[in-house]
Amino acid sequence: MQPSAGIGLRVSGLPWLYESMTINYGFNATMRAKPGMGDQLIELLASGLKEGNPASTEYCIVYQVSRSTSDPDVAHITEGWTNEEDHHRVFAGPAAQAIVAQFTDLLAEESTYTDYIPVVGKPAFA
Repeated sequence: MQPSAGIGLRVSGLPWLYESMTINYGFNATMRAKPGMGDQLIELLASGLKEGNPASTEYCIVYQVSRSTSDPDVAHITEGWTNEEDHHRVFAGPAAQAIVAQFTDLLAEESTYTDYIPVVGKPAFA
């Protein structure tokens, strides 16, 4: 692991985040829901932020769910993690596996993934 390869992120006022964190592993995923099931897919992805779920951990620094402007059944998710090992460990847990199991009924096709290490950027949170 090369911490200098990641992007530093400062977040104040959030009790579960350290004052300064570095993203050393991340990915984008594109998911296509079965026709008319885009809202359910977005809801399921958003549930990852609930207390006890993967994106609520201190290891998940960025978790952004977006919807395609041209196809309401297509969702994009961007995640940034402290490192790849933490991501895999959290996703092997029961909370993550319960969410993953629900994708079977919603997805029209295999999701596509692109992994990365952020180099430069400007994250903004509302």
